Amino acid sequence: MKPRRPAPLNALRAFEAAARCRSFQAAAAQLFVTPAAVSHQVKRLEAYLETELFRRGHRCVELTAEGEALATSLGELFGQLDLALDRATAPAAAHLRVSTVESFAAKWLAPRLHRFHRDHPDLKVRIETGDEHADVAHGGVDVAIRYGPGGYTGVRAERLMEAQSFPVCAPSLAVPPLTAPSDLRHHTLLHDESAAGRPGVPDWPAWLEAAGASQMDAARGPVFASIYLAQEAAAAGHGVALGVAPLVAEDLRRGRLVRPFGHALPNAYAFWIVRRRGAGNPAVDAFCRWLRKEASAEQVLRGQRRSGESGGLE
Repeated sequence: MKPRRPAPLNALRAFEAAARCRSFQAAAAQLFVTPAAVSHQVKRLEAYLETELFRRGHRCVELTAEGEALATSLGELFGQLDLALDRATAPAAAHLRVSTVESFAAKWLAPRLHRFHRDHPDLKVRIETGDEHADVAHGGVDVAIRYGPGGYTGVRAERLMEAQSFPVCAPSLAVPPLTAPSDLRHHTLLHDESAAGRPGVPDWPAWLEAAGASQMDAARGPVFASIYLAQEAAAAGHGVALGVAPLVAEDLRRGRLVRPFGHALPNAYAFWIVRRRGAGNPAVDAFCRWLRKEASAEQVLRGQRRSGESGGLE
């Protein structure tokens, strides 16, 4: 076998980004080059390998089987390379960048984070929020906690918590009128956009139908941009929201919210820990262990709360 020419590293980087983003334009934005430059590098790599990596269509690109296999391997290799460079440039650094959605950061993570700092005082955690996809392989984020259906590619992902959904409201709204689901016709329904167009994610029409109250208008009431805002409006007494179990746990415990009905719907979405593949990072390992411990403790507490409730239809 004749020796292979040195691999075109820039072309490999461009291809990996394009494969991960499924878009030359999005890859170009990440790499700070033009889409034409990404396309040129991908063609260069295809010529080097003598293999087609993308099928190009009108305004879209699709990986071939060969491209899919190469993209998976490169994602792991570049993740390991970035991790090695991080360690070489800051071997003694004790910082951890965690990305998650605003609702999870405010309602679940922030009230518990002091316990992690107590056990790991030398590790500084920076919490970043945003709904966009966090690039844990190359973007400098160490751990992402995401609310979604799973199926994350090119990374190491594990399910952290289920996300059952059920009505919640301020204590002042729950007594005496809210004794049956049909009583919701007298109350404002608070909606959030996160459920819209996502199969299997509970919304008011689905919950009311499951609870035997589908005859009422399920679309009435204001719509909020996030679960967090809808649940805050409920706590303020402005109506009844569909709470997501982990996100309302602290407010239920403190009495800011109550759960007037026991009936809950399963959720196709869950909360996931997403991290780099490859060699472990002690700081990341410690944080993920702590997340699992907290999630397990929360599950036990929810079970104890449910066993103490009466009249529920869980």
